Amino acid sequence: MTATTPVRPVLSPASGPTLHFIGVTTGSSSIVRVFPRWAASLGLHEAGLNGVDLPLHAPDQEYRRVVEFIRDDPLSRGALVTTHKLDLYRACRDLFDVTDRFAGLMAETSCLSKRSGRLLASAKDPVSSGLALDAILPPGYWRERGRSALVMGAGGSSVAITWYLTRPAAGDDRPQRITVTDRDPRRLAHLLDLHRQWGTSVDLRGELVGSASDTDRLLEGLEPGALVVNATGLGKDRPGSPIGDHALLPERAVAWDLNYRGDLQFLRQARRQAGERAVRCHDGWEYFIHGWTRVIAEVFDVDIPTRGPAFDVLSDLARDDRPGAPPAPPAPTS
Repeated sequence: MTATTPVRPVLSPASGPTLHFIGVTTGSSSIVRVFPRWAASLGLHEAGLNGVDLPLHAPDQEYRRVVEFIRDDPLSRGALVTTHKLDLYRACRDLFDVTDRFAGLMAETSCLSKRSGRLLASAKDPVSSGLALDAILPPGYWRERGRSALVMGAGGSSVAITWYLTRPAAGDDRPQRITVTDRDPRRLAHLLDLHRQWGTSVDLRGELVGSASDTDRLLEGLEPGALVVNATGLGKDRPGSPIGDHALLPERAVAWDLNYRGDLQFLRQARRQAGERAVRCHDGWEYFIHGWTRVIAEVFDVDIPTRGPAFDVLSDLARDDRPGAPPAPPAPTS
């Protein structure tokens, strides 16, 4: 059998102000249909969206080819980067004229933009993941319960999520222990090294896993009410789940799947335990909304609030394209 060579994305000069979407399966994203509505609502009537699909862990030269094209094409205004945040930053760091605080802090970029001929790399995940977490967990959740978190996957989203959960500004409203898993020892080492540089005071542990059964054993050691996050990409970019089909989540756990589309196997596994084990389930839709609006605001230099009537308008415009799923139960108030 002859190996198939991945198809290189075609990069054609933009005919109008364009936001590129660098991912793996961009054509399946709801943003393809939502972006034109948002653009019209925001007065960006000529703006367009272009998907750029690259394989997972693409060669450095492919990341550089895409970034150099965006930098040099006059009407390419910038890009949202998903899945490739760490790899693209590592491969292209010397191409950025400006790197914002979070991109430098986390060694990743989720947003490319241009100002006065200069290419800017920024990381929006610390903001968007924080906004999504705040919508999932009520204030004082960690202070009152002292629970732990299991974050499955050590990519860019996990770097941002663990930073937000452990930031000193949260005071004592932080988990007592966070365990991060990954199958790639390099990605796990990268995340742990960043936290050592930050001087993280929360008990943060890394676990190298080789199969779902390894992760299942970690679930057994979690306390009731723990936060369990699927940040592996499994269920969206690739089918499957990081846990086994018979794995038990902790009672009253909060299960957060960063995916909102795909086979969503982890989310389905968690929903089966919503009744008997009182598991609260959340998909990645809130994260999707905040992630995209933060990047659009940066790339097109427009003001988009993170809450209130103007934000609700954009959320409502996207609602019809949210894949059908039962709504998550409301978060407890105490």
